[in-house]
Amino acid sequence: MPRWLSHPVMRWLITALLLGIVITSLDSKTIVSQLAMIDPAFWVAALAVTIVQVGLSAWRWRYTALRLNLELPFSKAVSEYYLATFINQVLPGGVLGDVNRALRHGTDANARTSALHAVMIERLSGQLALTLVTGILLVAFWPFADVSAGLVSRTVSTSASLPVLILAVLILVAAGMVYRRPLARFAGHGAKALRLSLFNRSSVLIQLVSSVLVVATYLAVFAILAQGQDLRASPGATMELHHLLPLSAGLLLAMMLPVTIAGWGVREGAAALLWPLAGLPAEQGVALSVAYGLLVLVSSLPGAGVLIAGASRVGQSSDQTTYPNQG
Repeated sequence: MPRWLSHPVMRWLITALLLGIVITSLDSKTIVSQLAMIDPAFWVAALAVTIVQVGLSAWRWRYTALRLNLELPFSKAVSEYYLATFINQVLPGGVLGDVNRALRHGTDANARTSALHAVMIERLSGQLALTLVTGILLVAFWPFADVSAGLVSRTVSTSASLPVLILAVLILVAAGMVYRRPLARFAGHGAKALRLSLFNRSSVLIQLVSSVLVVATYLAVFAILAQGQDLRASPGATMELHHLLPLSAGLLLAMMLPVTIAGWGVREGAAALLWPLAGLPAEQGVALSVAYGLLVLVSSLPGAGVLIAGASRVGQSSDQTTYPNQG
């Protein structure tokens, strides 16, 4: 990625620009009314799912660290994951929180290289699972064909193929940006870490299952918020779950494009593109995307508590690598 694109100021500008384009291109009053449709009970239910989500993610991180012979108590993994999520939500880059938890864990474990590998592999595991799940959902429940039944009485025209192709290219570029750096680092001394904790007969299934479960919690949050919208939606403006899932997975995948703050702007832009292609109002998709973003921000607030409590103590440590003798 070009350095100028990764500058914090540019991230804020790109985020504001994309959000501005989406808001000015659509009916902002409708977006607000769509947000207001979500019953408070559904906000609470979705928030409860994020607790499970952090627990699963923390467990996956702990498992990865243990494969690299690093101790990581589950309670510490949870608190550190909340802190990392909060930092990722409020600072540009989307990875600063993860770098921070790697450094903090490496300081405690006296092995920063191993700790950094554990975090990178844990993130890679989740991204690979998200890509896999999105592909399966799109193949199984392709939502861009004839959507007149049960949705909006309109059939997507053949002109929709161009935006879909553009989106696919953007997603591939995003995946390349995300995967290129970690994989390049693992090509050398990190290859052993990758083999021990991810691409190993005794670990690949555990990594896959745990990561798919984490992706399921992301999709569950979208589903709950969408259900909250549907309860008060007008007839013909609701959407079936088998259409919602691939669209929501597409939004999650679009957020991998590391050019904005916490995916804001990219996610809403993808929603404004995908929902009309599925025969649904763009405002509905953007409102759901905004609701998701707000919920994730609120769910990360325990991380602010960890920060305020002074749990962050980064000291000096040796940079050694400790991997077990595993097959």
